[in-house]
Amino acid sequence: MLTTADGEAAFNDRNYEKAREIWEPLADRGDAEAEAWLGSLYANGLGTGQDAARAFELYLRAAGKGNPLAANNVGAMYAKGDGVAVDAMEAASWFRRAAEQGDALGQFNYAVVLTKGLGVEADVAQAVEWYRQAAQGGHYPSQARLGYCYAKGLGTGVDRIEAFVWLSAAAQHGVGLAMAELEEVVRAMSEDERMEGRRRLAQGLGSQGKTRLSA
Repeated sequence: MLTTADGEAAFNDRNYEKAREIWEPLADRGDAEAEAWLGSLYANGLGTGQDAARAFELYLRAAGKGNPLAANNVGAMYAKGDGVAVDAMEAASWFRRAAEQGDALGQFNYAVVLTKGLGVEADVAQAVEWYRQAAQGGHYPSQARLGYCYAKGLGTGVDRIEAFVWLSAAAQHGVGLAMAELEEVVRAMSEDERMEGRRRLAQGLGSQGKTRLSA
C-alpha cells in the first residue's frame, strides 16, 4: 500500500498529479498528514485546479487532528479570507495553536498578530517571547524581528548586544530588515559591546545560553 511518504517523494520529484493520486485515498481515510499535503496541492493548484475552499477544508481536518503546519495554514487562510471568510479572531486562535505545537512559522505569525493586535489584544512583550522561540528554532524572519525589538526596546529593554546577535544571524540569510537595522545598531555600540556581540555570535548563543542558533 502506498504511504504519505510515497506521495512526498512524488511531490519532491514535482510529479504533483501522482502525489495527489497517492494522497487522495489516504486523506479520505483520515490520514492527517496526507490531508495537510493534499491541502497544499489544492491551495497552490499543483497537480489539480486551484481550489482554496477545498484546501481550507483539508487543512482544517488535519489541524483538528493536531497537525501544526495545517493549523498555521488555517490561520493564514482566515487572516487573508482565502477559501473562507476573513476572521481575525479565528486566525489568531489557529496561529496560537500552531505556535504552541512548536511550529516556527506559527510562532512567527502569532507574534505578528500579538504585535499588531489583530484578533487578539496587543501584547508586544508576549510577541517577543514567541519571536524568540521561533528565532531559536532557526526562523530567519523571527531572528530579524527579535533583533529589531531589542534594538528599539519593543516589548523588552534595549539591548544592543542581543540586537546585534539576532540581526546578524538573520542578515547572514539576506533578511532585508536585519541588514538595514544592523548598520544602525553597530554604529551605536561601544567597542566592548561589539566584542561581546561577536563572541556570542561566534558561540551561536543568545542571552539565555541554552539554545543554539541554527544560523
